[in-house]
Formats: sequence, C-alpha cells, structure tokens
Amino acid sequence: MASQELSLRMATMGDAGAILDIYSHYINNTTITFEQDVPSAEGFHARMLGIMAEYPFLVCEDGGRIIGYAYAHRHQSRAAYGYSAELSVYLRPQYVGLGIGSVLCRALIRLLRMQNVQTVYSAVSLPNDPSCAMHDALGFTQAGVWHNTGRKLGRWIDIVWYELVIGDYPEHPEAIIPFDKLDKPVVIALLRQFSRELKG
Repeated sequence: MASQELSLRMATMGDAGAILDIYSHYINNTTITFEQDVPSAEGFHARMLGIMAEYPFLVCEDGGRIIGYAYAHRHQSRAAYGYSAELSVYLRPQYVGLGIGSVLCRALIRLLRMQNVQTVYSAVSLPNDPSCAMHDALGFTQAGVWHNTGRKLGRWIDIVWYELVIGDYPEHPEAIIPFDKLDKPVVIALLRQFSRELKG
C-alpha cells in the first residue's frame, strides 16, 4: 500500500465528476451497490451537497488523481436514529486490496466520534470476502443478514449488516455536530495523520 503519492483529503464539489466515474463502475458492473442507473451529474452533485453538510466525505488521491472515496451518511431517516451513521467506500478496481479502504474507514470513524456519533453501520452485499474481512479487522461485528433482499445482474442478493460501537451511550448525549461545524484545522491534521499511514 505504501506510496509517497497517496493522500487523503476532504472532498470538494469539484471532485464530483471523478467520484461519479468511480461509482459508475460499481453501478454498471457489480452488486456492491443496489443502484442500477448512473445518476445525472446534477443529481449526484445535489447528493454530495446533502451529505457534506452533515457528514465527512473523503477522497484518496494518488499523485493528484482521485482513486477512491468514502463517506458517512444517515443510517435511517427518522430523528431517533440521529446518533447512528452508515459508511460507504469505493475504490478504483486496481486499488482494491491494498488497505486503502481500511484507512479511509478508520479516518471516517475518528471524525464521526468527533461529531458525537455513537454507532456506525455498514452494509455488505454477499459474497464479498475482502469487504467482510476488512470490517472484521476494523472491529465491526455482524448484526444480521437480510436474505434475498435485492435483485441485480440476474441474481438474488443477501446483505450482511455490520455494526461498530464508537460511543459510550451517555444518558444525556451531546448533540450531533454537523461535519461542516467541526474545527477545520483539527480535521485537516487528522487527515494528514492518516495520509502518513498510506505513505508507509
């Protein structure tokens, strides 16, 4: 994995085209996402804006080229779910299996702790042994399996849900801090720390 050219940073709206290019591969060729139609540029732009106001959205670059991204988002829409978040991570195929996804997820988890999130969830469509192994290594536990819950590319697909406790569930929790309200220099310093891991 080690490369002096790899680094993490916060995504910007100028990254939307490169991010959608990565995501399109997974829509068109895999069951990793259940989305079946590539979003329009305008629709994807709006989606990113909605996420970035509340949650971290990170990109990984190799020599200035975006080769992967990861973000957190609402696990469920109802208000009482507000202390939970869900992770999503996507890499260009040639960068899968190098440990980059794990670093992206660990960075997200650290940032979510800063926001006062208590539980993190992640859904993995089966079979996907590398993703399951990554979640195990990150300390996630399996919360359950949804059997034959989706159909794509001519087959029925199971989803395994992973969960990770990152808070201590206080009786009177502090409010969730929107990501864009976190101390930006602290966030940048944290991402530099994780970038050093990528560089070895």
